[in-house]
Amino acid sequence: MSDTEAPEQTCQRIVDAVAHVFVGKRAIVEQVLTAILARGHVLFEDVPGVGKTTLARTFAHVLGLSWQRIQFASDLLPADIVGVSILNPQTREFEFKPGPIFCQVLLADEINRTTPRTQSALLEAMAEGRVTVDGKTHGLADPFVVLATQNPREFHGTYPLPESQLDRFLFNVVMTYLSEDDEVRVVQDTTSLRRPEPQRILTGADIQAIQDYVKQVLVAEEVVRYAVRLTDNSRPGRGARLDFIEKWVKWGAGLRASHALVIGAKARALLHGRHHVSVKDIQALAKPILRHRVLPNFYAEAEGITSDRIVEQLLQAVPVPSSGL
Repeated sequence: MSDTEAPEQTCQRIVDAVAHVFVGKRAIVEQVLTAILARGHVLFEDVPGVGKTTLARTFAHVLGLSWQRIQFASDLLPADIVGVSILNPQTREFEFKPGPIFCQVLLADEINRTTPRTQSALLEAMAEGRVTVDGKTHGLADPFVVLATQNPREFHGTYPLPESQLDRFLFNVVMTYLSEDDEVRVVQDTTSLRRPEPQRILTGADIQAIQDYVKQVLVAEEVVRYAVRLTDNSRPGRGARLDFIEKWVKWGAGLRASHALVIGAKARALLHGRHHVSVKDIQALAKPILRHRVLPNFYAEAEGITSDRIVEQLLQAVPVPSSGL
């Protein structure tokens, strides 16, 4: 990163470099970069074969970060992720052998194909940037981001993620298939000798500097209060007691959602060349931040009401501050 280049210009170069390889989904690229700048993790909801591995690998290369991929399966154990202590026959002492989680970008592929016991191995790492093995704590690299994917629940052999782990993800991003033109371009690129190569733009230290800069982006108290009201009104029995919330929602969003809306909005504002947060930043991130935290109840599911539908109505119901735009 050039000393004379503004952070927002660097961010746009990152998006351009990743989008050059990860074709047709620039909005997804921007959301992932927003999460990284906000020191958050991303959960992708998708079907197989839509470019998850390519996205993670490309981001790691462009940002100059190390990366690992874990294919989650029913027989995967926590030690396969965090590492294990092995007895050294020469020293007669146990030595810690780090697992693949000791990287900067971790692609946790099909995370809901493994058991809850193994899923929980990521909790401490995602929340605190460290892991504990045999009573000893080991710090992870900084920056550290988890890009996890899960298959739809209807797929065979899946274990739903517990609410506590869902809450650790800053964003829940829904990926879809490419358009015909974009898919043609991808097929042409991947079946030729000259595949597009991403340009390395930053280093880990550069990313940390931008992450620190994100916290300096200004946000008015009214905008923060708007984010908190969105979260509070998503909870049954709280806020304005909205009829559709009482009718359709089992659990609403917690404190992490309010924090995610504000820090995510700061990162988004910077990405778009602004040094202050507007209500539009909060609204733009409401679905990826709230869809996995606002859980529909049995009645909503029976009526085909999704979390996205609830969030849409929530945005319409909560008044917007007059000076927040």
